[in-house]
Amino acid sequence: MTPPAGSIDIAGKTVSRLGFGTMRLTGPGTWGDPADRGRALRVLHKAVHTHGISHIDTADAYGPHTVEHLIKDALHPYPDQLLLATKVGMVRPAPNEWVPLGHPAYLRAGVEASLRRLGLERLELCYLHRIDPHVPIADQIGTLAALQSEGKIGHIGLSKVTVDDFQLARKHAPIAAVQNVLNAAEPDDPMVIVCRDQNIPYVPYRPLNAGKLAAGRGARAALSWLLTLGPHVAPVPGTSSPEHLAELVALTKSR
Repeated sequence: MTPPAGSIDIAGKTVSRLGFGTMRLTGPGTWGDPADRGRALRVLHKAVHTHGISHIDTADAYGPHTVEHLIKDALHPYPDQLLLATKVGMVRPAPNEWVPLGHPAYLRAGVEASLRRLGLERLELCYLHRIDPHVPIADQIGTLAALQSEGKIGHIGLSKVTVDDFQLARKHAPIAAVQNVLNAAEPDDPMVIVCRDQNIPYVPYRPLNAGKLAAGRGARAALSWLLTLGPHVAPVPGTSSPEHLAELVALTKSR
């Protein structure tokens, strides 16, 4: 099966350049269970087993915890080529509320809990969901690096970071991927060039601007633009619809 949008190496695996973001597989406000759990499970199953997507992006904060459970129920036992990337370091007090929490004990507990929910012995790619400004970055990255040395994390990523954040973080551990907002409506992120120069995958989240670029031919143009930025760019569009997922995959194969 030809992977959608070609292939890219992320966290030691060769995966489809078009990934699948799972944030929409929850209730409103990225909170609680989806309205149709069976539909959410079908989307995940079709992404991997029908469309050949081998990069699934999630986070313990989606729900919270909801989507990691869904992924295990839909896809476990996992295909060898599948990369599951998750994130830790965010507290969810209520719908639509997101609070970074980078205390080392919380990060360690988050990794251990994600391992259990996903049914894994190691998280091949674990992002720090946000840098907590109230905790030294050395402590946050250092905790993930310690878990990496223990074999519980394969590779460390960063989410929503500036160039300065990236340069500071990489002093404490190698960074395997960066995930930032990037789309045709929000097109400026210097980390695209930094990642290219460092030979690190850049994973744009919200590539269709939360659906605002998905109408008509907008999705084709938006995804095509991202894919022309360089072979290191690997977008992770999300949807809760099996039909919309099929359309997105078709767009990247026919661009």
